[in-house]
Amino acid sequence: MSEVATNTASVLIMKRFLVLSLMVLMFEIRSSSAFLMPAGAKTTGQQLLAQNGAKNDMPKEEYDAKVAKAAKAMTAFTNKYLANTGTKLCSDKAVPAVVIQGLAEHKVEFGAPLCPCRFYDDKAAEAKDGYWNCPCVPMRERHECHCMLFLTEDNTFAGEEVDISYDEVVDLTDVMSS
Repeated sequence: MSEVATNTASVLIMKRFLVLSLMVLMFEIRSSSAFLMPAGAKTTGQQLLAQNGAKNDMPKEEYDAKVAKAAKAMTAFTNKYLANTGTKLCSDKAVPAVVIQGLAEHKVEFGAPLCPCRFYDDKAAEAKDGYWNCPCVPMRERHECHCMLFLTEDNTFAGEEVDISYDEVVDLTDVMSS
């Protein structure tokens, strides 16, 4: 196997690892409150959101509709920001799809597109503070996006794509949640 083929295979493995790591991190962050519950205690998704300071006292259908609307808006924002900054999407579009979905959920839950790739002791306070609201301060100041949503051309994981559709976001996040 040539050195180029080995390097290409290594990059593909690393990309898949990053996608899986991001998915696990988002799951752990969303369910972290459950680990603080007494043994045998049950909690609903709405109770978990309330414990994290989220504004969600709506029925599931209404919540899902609001998240879908926010995901469309975050997809449009992502495409515009990519064009304005000259950045690119990760070559594995599952990465930006998961990030966009997380941003949309936080937009509904906290009123701001709080970065879904970080752990917060108090998500509501962080959303209000604004430092980690997308685009976060490190992205605006230094073009450093740790979520891999907006990548500079010199980033190993940057692909050629400069836009993503809402349908791609839905398809890629549905596949991952199944």
